[in-house]
Amino acid sequence: MSDTLDSGNKTRPETPVASKKRIWAIVGASSGNLVEWFDFYVYSFFSLYFAHVFFPRGDSTTQLLQTAGIFAAGFLMRPCGGWLFGYIADKHGRKNSMLISVCMMCFGSLVIACLPGYASIGVAAPVSLLLARMFQGLSVGGEYGTSATYMSEVALEGRKGFYASFQYVTLIGGQLLAVLTVVILQQILSEEALRSWGWRIPFFLGALLAVVALWLRRSLNETSEKRSREHRDAGNIFGLLRNHTRAFLMVLGFTAGGSLSFYTFTTYMQKYLVNSAGIDAKTASGLMTAALFVFMLIQPLIGALSDKIGRRGSMLIFGAGAAICTVPILTLIQTTDSLWFTFSLTMLALLITSFYTAISGILKAEMFPPEVRALGVGLSYAVANALFGGSAEYVALLMKKLGMESSFFWYVSAMGAVAFLVSLMLHKRGKGIRL
Repeated sequence: MSDTLDSGNKTRPETPVASKKRIWAIVGASSGNLVEWFDFYVYSFFSLYFAHVFFPRGDSTTQLLQTAGIFAAGFLMRPCGGWLFGYIADKHGRKNSMLISVCMMCFGSLVIACLPGYASIGVAAPVSLLLARMFQGLSVGGEYGTSATYMSEVALEGRKGFYASFQYVTLIGGQLLAVLTVVILQQILSEEALRSWGWRIPFFLGALLAVVALWLRRSLNETSEKRSREHRDAGNIFGLLRNHTRAFLMVLGFTAGGSLSFYTFTTYMQKYLVNSAGIDAKTASGLMTAALFVFMLIQPLIGALSDKIGRRGSMLIFGAGAAICTVPILTLIQTTDSLWFTFSLTMLALLITSFYTAISGILKAEMFPPEVRALGVGLSYAVANALFGGSAEYVALLMKKLGMESSFFWYVSAMGAVAFLVSLMLHKRGKGIRL
């Protein structure tokens, strides 16, 4: 690491200047997550207004399905991004990887914001939209692993859980900013204006946010050492799978349970409140906005707690809580008439999930050596996230359509149990695998 910022392995007290630089590094590293999730949500929220622009034929449902298909295609690009940017980060430096990924985010948002519709360029419009989303998916896939690795290496020993938790603070902040953008634009623009040109505004805003993240990251110090970048296994997927198979599979297990729980109680929860609990859409939106805000605020508290009880302790709490409480929580939400009780149950679910989200990045980063750390974290996360997290809403809705909605509750609970069992293999302090 540059001598302008002490290594996270040192425990001596920091000077105010060093502390300020460390905080600035954490902000810069985590800023890409805000852009990522802002883009994730504005595409989903505003597809209602721009689907007809790119897919003019067929009814509105068909148009939305076609738009959702392009969204899913971008999601499936994440494993490729996890591999590509993990390689860049381990072989050419964390900073270079983060700069490239945020530039790609900016470019993808800008393309969508400026893209002509089907009426102007024909079939090139949906094809270009698909390519832009795939481009974004590639960059997003590499963002998590590289930023998690950087934050784990820049954080001060003894407070790594606290510092690393800000990755999810900015991630959830991106969700909230997207919701706020939707609400503001719906208030100041008419339905016709939103469908005509207003839907482009959030994508311009996404590009602007990416530029801000780029500016923040330009001043970051590199945390990887030349020796690790020149290691024969640096960024090598075969070296990763050959020498760190157990760690890789464990991270897949953590992420499968953690991502499924996260997506269930954040992205899918609002639809569940409307479709299954019978709450009107406006009330459900308000309830989830408040819940996500509190969820964001408690991340540093849970991260700091993990510095005291260890990553293993945090993950065991998450796994046990998800396995035991998921079915009762979702069942009670479906049957209660009290909004306060519904809010309390939602917050209980998010509190349990926080024991995973707050330490997600640092837990995984501590399981791999520097030469394959970004690749190990990014690839394993992207694969499990795409398979389990990204499919959560689809599986939930499919189970409901088949009249087996409670089966989804048990599915989430079972994956929580998997996370619990995998956590038993962690070292007592959670830093690596128990031998």
